[in-house]
Amino acid sequence: MALLCRHLFKLTSQVLKKTSFRNIATTKHLWDNYEGDGKTTVSILNREYQDLILVDCLSDHGFRLNNGIFVVGPMAVFPRTIMQWNVDDVENMTTESLSLFTLLEPKIDIFILGTGSKQTLPKPEILKFLKSKKINVEILATENACATFNFLNVEGRCVAGAFIPPEEVKVYEDELVKLRYPGLGHEAGYLT
Repeated sequence: MALLCRHLFKLTSQVLKKTSFRNIATTKHLWDNYEGDGKTTVSILNREYQDLILVDCLSDHGFRLNNGIFVVGPMAVFPRTIMQWNVDDVENMTTESLSLFTLLEPKIDIFILGTGSKQTLPKPEILKFLKSKKINVEILATENACATFNFLNVEGRCVAGAFIPPEEVKVYEDELVKLRYPGLGHEAGYLT
């Protein structure tokens, strides 16, 4: 038992030294023996909506998208397009850095702003600028902003997002086990 604990501690410290990723749009596979009419089905959105841009996971360095692309640093994201966004943090955001979102046709339904590890309101002039352009904005921590963007994009809404990578990413114990033992399935008590 002590050997197993030592091995797990060593594994945990090795994994924590690497860049951590936090999955965003995940669907756990649920096991059930129900065979009657009206079976419940699960759709994995990132596989079914290949023509849309969805954020799969994020790290303190950037974002991994459902098409396999890794975007380093902040990004502006649209239903089918991504761009680098040259904004370090919320404090450095200007009306010029948001002007792209005011030029889009058709007009966006909602603009999702991911502000890093925690929800941070931008300067009042930024909010006034967006309001003057009649842009609805939702300001969230980046992890929640990515999930909201994915949901609205799959729903077919005309959505745009600007995401700043979080300063730190929380990694949970089950994610550490999945990183170390990728083939470990539900038979060992872990959902894949």
